[in-house]
Amino acid sequence: MHRYLLSALIGLSLFDSALSQFSPGFPYGSEKVRGVNLGGWLVLEPWITPSIFDNTGNPNIVDEWTLGEYYDPTTATSVLQNHWNTWITETDFSNIAAAGLNHVRIPIGYWAFEVGPGEPYIQGQLPYLQNAVQWASQYGLKVIIDLHGAPGSQNGYDNSGHRISYPTWQSNQTNIDRTDAIIKQIVSMFVGQSSVVPIIAPLNEPAGYYGSTVLTPLKQYYYDSYGNIRYPYGTSTQSNIVVLLHDAFQPLSYWSGFETTPNWQGVAMDTHIYQVFSDADVQMSWQSHINTACATQSSLPGFDLWLMVGEWAPAITDCATYLNGRGSGARYDGSYPGSTYVGSCSGLTGSASTFSSSYKTFLRQFWEAQVISYEKVNGWLMWAWKTESADEWSYQAGLQNGWIPWSPTDLLYPTICG
Repeated sequence: MHRYLLSALIGLSLFDSALSQFSPGFPYGSEKVRGVNLGGWLVLEPWITPSIFDNTGNPNIVDEWTLGEYYDPTTATSVLQNHWNTWITETDFSNIAAAGLNHVRIPIGYWAFEVGPGEPYIQGQLPYLQNAVQWASQYGLKVIIDLHGAPGSQNGYDNSGHRISYPTWQSNQTNIDRTDAIIKQIVSMFVGQSSVVPIIAPLNEPAGYYGSTVLTPLKQYYYDSYGNIRYPYGTSTQSNIVVLLHDAFQPLSYWSGFETTPNWQGVAMDTHIYQVFSDADVQMSWQSHINTACATQSSLPGFDLWLMVGEWAPAITDCATYLNGRGSGARYDGSYPGSTYVGSCSGLTGSASTFSSSYKTFLRQFWEAQVISYEKVNGWLMWAWKTESADEWSYQAGLQNGWIPWSPTDLLYPTICG
C-alpha cells in the first residue's frame, strides 16, 4: 500500500513539475489583455471593405469564396494582394503599440493553409501573417492567431469565408480532420515564437446555437485542439501556447468545468459581446446600452478559465454598410427583412465628420463602460482596428476623433458604471 502511495506521490510531483514549466508569453490572470482585432485583412468582410465588393460589379460576390468563384482569377488575385499589402502595414503595428495596447488578434482562414478540390479560394495570406508576427515582436505586441474560417464553414457567416444558410463544418469528419491538421500547421509555424504568439484560437464563433449537432463534435474538436496546441511535439512535452476557446454563443455556465485544472492548463475562454445584432439591441436607448455593458460586471467574473472579451465595439446600430451581409439592410432603419424602423442611420455610421458632439461623447462613455467592465475579467480586444466607412467600429477612427483615449487606462468616466 505504501509503495502505491509513494508512486502516486511521485507521479503527482512529476505532474506538478510539468505544470510548473508552463510559461505563457504574457502573464494572463495577472495583467489585463488590452487589444484590437485586425479584422477584414487576411479574411475579407464586406462591411469592413465594401469597396472591394462594390468594385466587382457582381452582386453575387458576397464573401471570399464567391470572390474566387465569380471573379476573374487574375483580377481577384491582384485585388487581394493589393489589399493584403495596404490594409495593415508595419505602421499600424507601431500605432497600435503607441495607443497603449498589448495584443492584436489576427483572423485567418483555413484556405491560407490548404485548399481542397472545388474550393475557389485564392491563397497568399501566409507571408503577411508571418510579417505581422515579426512586426508585433518589433513593437512589443502579442498576437492571437485566430482560425476564423474552417472547411465547410463553422457558422455560415461571410466572415467564415463562405456565407451559406447552414454551416456544414460539423457534419463532415473530413472537415474536422482538415481543421485539426491546419491547427497543427499553425502551431508548428509559431511554437518557437510563443513569446510573441502566446495564444492560438482553434475556431472562431462556431454556431453552438444549433444545439448538440454542433456542440458535440465541437467539444471533441476542442479536446483535440488542446492536444494539438499544448502538446505539439507528440510527447509529454508541453508548448507555452495558450488555447483560446470561443464559447460558441453558449452561456458561460455551459462551459463550467471544461478543460479546467488540474488536468488541463493554459486554456482561456473567449466571449463576444455586441449590442447590434437583434431588434431589441438596436431599439435600446443610449443609456440602456451603457447599463447593459455595466451589467456584465456581474455575469462575467467567477468563471473557472481565463476569460476575455475577444470581440466587442462601441457601435450601437447595425447601420454600417453590409454589416448584416452584402445585399442585406439594417434593422435600425427597417431595411433589413422583417425588421421595424427605429430611426435614420444618418449621422450614426460612416465618417466621424458626420457624428454629432453628443454622439461622440456617448461613444466615449460606452467605450469606457465596456473597457471597465471587461477588465473585471482578463481583458478585451475591440473589433476592429480600422474600417473603410464605418468609423463607429474603428479603433483608429476613435483615437483620431477623441472617443478612444491614446492610453486605454486614461478614463474620463471612471465611475460610469456606478
